[in-house]
Amino acid sequence: MENTRKKVVAIATAALTALSLTACGGGSSTSTATSGSATTSTASTATSTTSTAAGTSGGTVANKDKPVCWFNRQPSNSSTGELDMTALNFNDKTYYVGFDANQGAELQGQMILDYIKKNAASIDRNGDGVIGYVLAIGDIGHNDSIARTRGVRKALGTAVEKDGEIDSAPVGTNTDGSATDVQDGTIDVDGKTYTVRELASQEMKNSAGATWDAATAGNTIGTWSSSFGDQIDIVASNNDGMGMSMFNSWSKDNKVPTFGYDANSDAVAAIAEGYGGTISQHADVQAYLTLRVLRNALDGVDIDTGIGTADDAGNVLTSDVYEYNADERSYYALNVAVTADNYQDFTDATKVYDPVSKQLDSSAHPTKKVWLDIYNASDNFLSSTYQPLLQNYDDLLNLDVEYVGGDGQTESNITNRLGNPSAYDAFAINMVKTDNASSYTSLLSQ
Repeated sequence: MENTRKKVVAIATAALTALSLTACGGGSSTSTATSGSATTSTASTATSTTSTAAGTSGGTVANKDKPVCWFNRQPSNSSTGELDMTALNFNDKTYYVGFDANQGAELQGQMILDYIKKNAASIDRNGDGVIGYVLAIGDIGHNDSIARTRGVRKALGTAVEKDGEIDSAPVGTNTDGSATDVQDGTIDVDGKTYTVRELASQEMKNSAGATWDAATAGNTIGTWSSSFGDQIDIVASNNDGMGMSMFNSWSKDNKVPTFGYDANSDAVAAIAEGYGGTISQHADVQAYLTLRVLRNALDGVDIDTGIGTADDAGNVLTSDVYEYNADERSYYALNVAVTADNYQDFTDATKVYDPVSKQLDSSAHPTKKVWLDIYNASDNFLSSTYQPLLQNYDDLLNLDVEYVGGDGQTESNITNRLGNPSAYDAFAINMVKTDNASSYTSLLSQ
């Protein structure tokens, strides 16, 4: 495949002019989405109004009947977490691909707890008997962020229930332990009882409204450390983007263990320099599943092909790396803790997963056009890990993918680039807000 097969539309605002998405995947996928610029795709300006129907020869299919894969952000109510089953059942070729958020959240919390138990005496920096931690929250309305906050608090004994669920709200500052959204926990180590306290937590949202913001996290750790620096013994983050920003800004120099999530390559490498650990959400499996469900729907074959059942090239996943919930029409990759004990096995986050790395025969699986958006072109995990993986897999699956990079703030910033859905055979959608599935389905229903 030639590089020209990759079409990228970059969408950004002036607030992001210093940021860019660098696709570092292998093969012919070397496209780059850069703030403030746009490469117009010939596909998006095509004059055709129909595309070949999935699983047929010479037929046409309405946009509302084309395969759709929601990924990374599951259609749901951002306040309650209730799944948007209307979006998940948009048509009989609609699926969601993500990871088991609760399992991953429990792993992160347990990873931090295990580290504290092993190192309590040395990490209690001021010797006050209180293991103080700060928590960077990505998005208070995002199910994954909520799960990770709850996972940390549950493991460390700082959780407080509200309406039958662990409260996931940010506490602001809580150096005296008086906050009502959390409580002090205790840990017994070698006959000594330590208090565990969430000193501070905050949603990392920038002035333009973008969440999971690494720069905001870096600035915030500076504020926290200036106010109560020697009380901070652990830094926890809902993702590695924010975690690495805090690590590089403060934690590394002060030898404070920092824990993130996503197993981004820079975070994995930083474990050798004192980064405490991270969670691999098997992005290699997620990226494969994102495009695989579309490939199967387009081919008109059983959705399990190349997933739980080997395809004609021999691609297949084992049940220990994913699970499928038929009621939710959702595929979930399973998570793995990455620590000093095993980090060398995870140093290349953009390497395709070997069991599903075989090229499909183009005569049996002809090239199809896919429109795919990344909600925020500056999101560290999606830009440095997920998209490069997608760009590796799209070649293997004979999919001509147009990658659209959003600004992380408004849905219209992305949907405005879907002016001619009839030019595509399938769609992979990564929303800005989980509530906004209808912004996309309404376009496909016209």
